[in-house]
Amino acid sequence: MHPVSPERLAWLAWLPILATALFYALPSDLQSDRAIQFLPQAVAYAALALWVQHNAGITARLGLRTPQIGQGLRWGIVAGLILGTANAGVILQLVPRLGYDIAFLRETPHAQVPPAIMLPWLIVAIAMFVEVNFRGFLLGRLLALTERMVPVLPMPLVSCLAVGTTALTFSFDPFMVVTFRHLHWIALWDGLVWGLLWVRLRNLYVPIVAHTVEVMIMYSVIKMVLSA
Repeated sequence: MHPVSPERLAWLAWLPILATALFYALPSDLQSDRAIQFLPQAVAYAALALWVQHNAGITARLGLRTPQIGQGLRWGIVAGLILGTANAGVILQLVPRLGYDIAFLRETPHAQVPPAIMLPWLIVAIAMFVEVNFRGFLLGRLLALTERMVPVLPMPLVSCLAVGTTALTFSFDPFMVVTFRHLHWIALWDGLVWGLLWVRLRNLYVPIVAHTVEVMIMYSVIKMVLSA
């Protein structure tokens, strides 16, 4: 169900995308600065806050209406179980066989948080913030902008362009790349799956639940293996 009133300031979604791209034009010493690594996300949430102030029907636009919760749980749990199992297998089996190190995962900020806090509370919070940002705001606003191109381009192509742009921005988020190194590519196909589900269902609970379930599986399995 689409909002009736016209959307305002959808172009703000381009600001964090531009900030992410500009990060990689910075000198390496600036890229190593933790505050600068978080700058694209700060821009994203500032743009989101400004967009919220100038639009009505925010829950409907993001796909967070209460009647959507049931559908979000059903689709999200299934998608999360599939992705979590597949990605844990890729990290533990395929990545080492390709000659890449995964031992660094013991030193990530996520690994330093006590498991009782990380699982499930912090994982749930991260999933909510990330999905509101990348799927609800960035993807939703890109679709609002690119749907105006439908008379020129077919809708499936427009949707794929928006999903792909959002997934790339998610995968190349500076904090993601610095923290997870060569494993940041996993976020690309995660972003594609979560984005396609959001486009298909216009239900943000789906990627939130899928993200939560997937990371819980990956965190638990990988932490257990690396701690053995």
